[in-house]
Order: sequence, then structure tokens, then C-alpha cells
Amino acid sequence: MSTESKSGRLSGRIAVITGASRGIGAAVARRFGAEGAQLVLIARTQGGLEEMDDAVRAASGPPPLLVPHDLKDGDGLDHLGAALFERYGKVDILVGNAARLGVLAPTGHVPPKIWEEVMTVNTTANYRLLRSLDPLLRKSTAGRAIFVTDRIAAKSTAFWGPYAASKAALEALVASYAAEMQRSTVRVNLIAPPATATALRAQAFPGENPDELVHPDSLTEAFLALAETSCEMHGECVNCTDES
Repeated sequence: MSTESKSGRLSGRIAVITGASRGIGAAVARRFGAEGAQLVLIARTQGGLEEMDDAVRAASGPPPLLVPHDLKDGDGLDHLGAALFERYGKVDILVGNAARLGVLAPTGHVPPKIWEEVMTVNTTANYRLLRSLDPLLRKSTAGRAIFVTDRIAAKSTAFWGPYAASKAALEALVASYAAEMQRSTVRVNLIAPPATATALRAQAFPGENPDELVHPDSLTEAFLALAETSCEMHGECVNCTDES
């Protein structure tokens, strides 16, 4: 299938983005689409994806491929690689953005179901994506894998146990994968955004004024720089801005 589009910094590149229907994922999708990428957008709701389809087309980006999928369904992610190989033959960019907060509570009060959901979406789903898409990233002349982490992973903060643990585990997973890709053309990095006006942030801090936080659109240049073929950064954790 042809992926030719208007000129742009990601023209003709295949980009898979999770959590693509809102927040940071939606902002990155709009920017990547405007830069000419052929998008594969993954989110739980069909309605949210259809809104993104309209937004990408309005920005003159190539029509995206919409994949309504709950990341807790790991078997579906296993099949994704084969489906994308058949359609495109490769994947150039993977952005692992989707996340769950769970609950903010003492560790002993966290229900096992919540723990499992947070770990599944924030960590295990990214492992399943790498397992499924690694062969396709290797087929790209310049594969790029970008995963969204959180500064909370490096802090000892009360009541954040499941979320912090899931992000710390993600960082360890990505560091290991980056080491494995050292001799390849695949570049693997983490991004740690500042406090950003997202639904997850609002869930954690309901009293905050979102107008005083960083807007997701202001973070997209950092993602774009890591997605470009010219990027040589590898195995790093990048702060999107100096804002906190």
C-alpha cells in the first residue's frame, strides 16, 4: 500500500501511536499526521478515534488507520504485527503513550484488579507491542521506538505505588530493549513530560487549574525529534521541556 503524502518531516513514515484519542497521544498524532506520517492510531473507543481521523484529515495528513483496541487484550496486540506487515511491510515509529493511573491509595489498600490493570496497560502492553512490532521496526531503515514515562517512577512518593511501579518497570524494559538494539538502525528512547493538562493528570489532581499546566501540543516537537530519521539519540530519557 502506498504511503506517499505531502512533504513533511515524517513523510511516508509509518507511525503506530497508542492512547491516540486524547491528551498527549492525540497531540502527537495530529503533529505526526501534519508532518506526513501514515498513522496507525490505537485507542479504546471508536468515537475518539473517529474524531482523530477528522482532525488528521483537517490538517491535510494521510487518512489514518484506526484500531479500536483495549490494550489489556494482549492477544490482539500479538496479531497487530502480522496485520501491519501485510498492509505496510514495516513500522517506522512506535509511540507507546497509553497509560492508566489506577488509584492513589496506601499500597495495602489497592485492589488486586486495579494493580493488574495498571501494570497490564502501562508495562505489559508495551512488552506485547515490542514483541509484535520488533520485526517490523527492524525492517525500517530508521526504526524509532518512543515510550512515555513519568518522573514519579524515580521518586519515593506515598500512595502512587501501582502507577510508579508500572513506570519504573517500563523504564527497565525500554532500557533493556535499547541495549539489544545497540547494533541496529532502531533507536529507542523514553520521554518524561512535565505536568501536562491531560485526563490522567486531572484524575490525580482534580483541584488543579489545567490552564496553568503544559498543553499537550507544546510537547510534540520533542516526540518529532525522536521520530525523525536523523535522530541518533538512543537509550535516553528525554524531558520534553524544562517546565515542571
